[in-house]
Amino acid sequence: MTRARPELVEAARVLLDQMGISVADLLQATGVRPTVPTFVEYVPVVQAAVGPGSRKVYGTYWRKAVERWGDRRLDEVTPTDVETLMRQVQDSALRRRNFRGGHSAAEHLIGALRCLYKRAVADGLISASEDPAQKVAKPHRPTSTRTALADDRLAELVTMAGTSGNDPELDSLIIRFHIETACRRGGLLQLRPVDLDKQQCLVMLREKGESFRWQPVSPTLMRFLQHHVDERGVGERAPLLRYRDGKPVGRRRYDGLWARLGGVLPWVATQQVSAHWLRHTTLTWVERVYGYGVALAYAGHAESPNDAGTTARYVKASQQEVATALSGLTGESHPLALPELDT
Repeated sequence: MTRARPELVEAARVLLDQMGISVADLLQATGVRPTVPTFVEYVPVVQAAVGPGSRKVYGTYWRKAVERWGDRRLDEVTPTDVETLMRQVQDSALRRRNFRGGHSAAEHLIGALRCLYKRAVADGLISASEDPAQKVAKPHRPTSTRTALADDRLAELVTMAGTSGNDPELDSLIIRFHIETACRRGGLLQLRPVDLDKQQCLVMLREKGESFRWQPVSPTLMRFLQHHVDERGVGERAPLLRYRDGKPVGRRRYDGLWARLGGVLPWVATQQVSAHWLRHTTLTWVERVYGYGVALAYAGHAESPNDAGTTARYVKASQQEVATALSGLTGESHPLALPELDT
């Protein structure tokens, strides 16, 4: 066979690019394509390739797909199959106290399948037009009922956390940390002693999306954190938050804390208040007093392209401005706060 001249190959490649046709598309059109794997074969491949966050969120839904379609090839599942499974997942969602119709479960199922099929397209196993998950609309997420807490309600939470339960010191530390940092639950649970910059009163937060940021905390909170480390014998690279017996604190402590607070403060149980409400409370105050850009940075959203479109690119706040907002919130001076605004 005569070998094609390089200049002709390049011209053909440019033409295919202009037409939006890939080599995989040509192979499929001529009947030559990779063998499409089944769900039971391909799900482990995807699980090994994605990050721990995706595995945690999507793992349950990939298992459901394997249970339903394990021996079927990826290209044998139709949009109707996907939508049917989505409705069943929504109907069978666990009825927790914050149940809102199973919309979150349905949304996560579609997200999990889109993640799986996107990788199958990238691997050349199917074409983008064969992706059934993209042809099923994601359920709209219900509007959140969370809102900022009034000052008197916040004071009630702080008081009850510090005067009830089997470890008021631990619970007070959890509540204060969330009020000051406005972090998500994972930010505190993943905190380690090595993540404390005691000189500058900063903590390293690790949150969803594998994001990292240094967040200012008050000198008082930094002393509480260091006292907790010293008293409970925490290793430098081990989870900081500990019970009195030295065992690491997990998500169940949060569940127990809010269930207990709901038992003594009826409005907590009625409105299903959680740690995320403290995030709303702090960020609302920061936005009202210091502006939108500072609130974005305080929340760890300053780098997100989804916040207010391109506007977020022009209103990024510095760490000094975040520290100044914290100083205003706590009434304490902070080493990094702007001198002219430092309280």
